[in-house]
Amino acid sequence: MNLRSSPASPFGRKVKIAAVICGLHLDIEPADTTNAADTLRDQNPLGKIPVLLRENAAPLFDSRVIVDYLDAQAGGGVIVPASGEPRFAALTGQAMADGLMDAALLQVYEVRFRPEENRNAAWIDNQAGKVARALKAFEAAPPAALPVSGAAHIGEIALACALGYLDLRFHGRWREDHLALVDWLDSFAARVPAFEATRPS
Repeated sequence: MNLRSSPASPFGRKVKIAAVICGLHLDIEPADTTNAADTLRDQNPLGKIPVLLRENAAPLFDSRVIVDYLDAQAGGGVIVPASGEPRFAALTGQAMADGLMDAALLQVYEVRFRPEENRNAAWIDNQAGKVARALKAFEAAPPAALPVSGAAHIGEIALACALGYLDLRFHGRWREDHLALVDWLDSFAARVPAFEATRPS
């Protein structure tokens, strides 16, 4: 299986960590979302990463679909609890962490692709507010380990990647006011070596 992604993508990192925990190997193939000539747009009409390429099967996207597929390939219940409240807690945690990553990415793109005089401060503040509220919620209730067979469930993996992206693009400013999350991330990194192994340079 080939994963189309980029080194800094938190969604791609989520898939990479999930694959390691599931005991599955992925070949990583870089993708350029801004290049119209990149075959990415044939593999995912939205032109977004990550995309999982499988032999003799249709490409899979987005990251939530891919990690569900990886879990199924590993026998199920490895990173996604099979049923009940543990399943819904893990999936809801993933949804909030994914939303945090989306809001953080949109702030980065606003600065990267729009001239300063054309940037919308109110829109940036709206995205920053989503990040702040998600951090506050996770700080109040960091995800607890759930009874799944893997080293971590998908809600934990997604949150770790979201916090890693804030470290990468926002200089770790979240850490000062979220000490419980700092401790949680340190514990996650100690339990899941793939987190450090997938850290973007």
